[in-house]
Amino acid sequence: MSINNHSISPTKVVRGNRAWNKSLDLITKLCQKPLIIGRSKSTKKIRTSFKKDLLLHGIQSVVSLELDHDCCELDIQNAYLISKQNNCDGIIAAGGGKVLDAGKLIADLLGIKCITVPLSASTCAGWTALSNIYTPDGKFIKDVTLKSCPNLLIFDHTIVRDAPPRTLASGIADAVAKWYESSLTSSTSQDGFVQQAVQMARVLRDQLFLNGYQAFQDPLSHSWEIVAEGCALTAGIIGGLGGAKCRTAAAHPIHNGLTQLAYTNKPLHGELVGFGLLVQLDIEEKNSNSQLPKQAKSQLIDFFSQLNLPISIESICLRNTTPNEINKACKFACNDNSDIHQLPFQINEKDLFESMQSFQSLPTSSKLGVNNT
Repeated sequence: MSINNHSISPTKVVRGNRAWNKSLDLITKLCQKPLIIGRSKSTKKIRTSFKKDLLLHGIQSVVSLELDHDCCELDIQNAYLISKQNNCDGIIAAGGGKVLDAGKLIADLLGIKCITVPLSASTCAGWTALSNIYTPDGKFIKDVTLKSCPNLLIFDHTIVRDAPPRTLASGIADAVAKWYESSLTSSTSQDGFVQQAVQMARVLRDQLFLNGYQAFQDPLSHSWEIVAEGCALTAGIIGGLGGAKCRTAAAHPIHNGLTQLAYTNKPLHGELVGFGLLVQLDIEEKNSNSQLPKQAKSQLIDFFSQLNLPISIESICLRNTTPNEINKACKFACNDNSDIHQLPFQINEKDLFESMQSFQSLPTSSKLGVNNT
């Protein structure tokens, strides 16, 4: 067996109600001069309260920085310089997936401690040893493998419950894709870790189907705890244990392609992954003698509709839906270095375009709302 390196999990995970408050002693042991980074105006008050808590708990100094863009090189360079100038010995990234990715990458570049505090359950970015890099206007460029997972992940139910329901729905779409992508690319793997990760993805899918709608409707329910932690935590374990082949097939590369386009209302990461998953199943259906992809596609369309997730080209709110525009996304998704070529059959941009176009006329779910809906 060849050598495989795995970054499976954060060194420590604290989860539950008031997890932030219960983690203050751990933070003081990790760093004394942290840089807190975030982005959204709607969550800035949370980071301000974090800074106050840290200073009251004996931290020497706390520097705060609000990012201007998604996880992009401009913001990374700026945060890197600010960290150096202030002799910061840790990064506390508090926000959504792109903020968490930025914090992990900055800490990795500086060789300092990394603490992730997801403020929603929209992705598993708080868990993983990966960062996705985007242009300032949100176009995916590449992913970067980091030296390790964060030193500490704090998943505070009290805070995450207050996130917009849309972020949880997005997280569900991103997490449920783990099964459909990993089972397709890794079904014949003889690696025990990969096999175990695929089965974890199956169990996670089942839990999301059983509990997803109630969690979306009621953040005080037990279903919410199962689903939120499944999206933000368990999904990260699957990628860490199973490696790259358990993280992506076609749904994520299609997301990457769709980020190259302009939108009237910018979709969340999981919303594009979920739509990409529907397209992936359509491609599978055309390359398989089985009825399973067709059945799975129908099941997901119903499930996503319950969660107000996009299920058609119209509902992802593209500014321009011309064939030329759609083809730009397909071309990017099928570039030579794309993970879409991990599929067990050949795929090209023409095939992808045809499958994507088949979703033009589907009945739309609710139009994507603003981030506070």
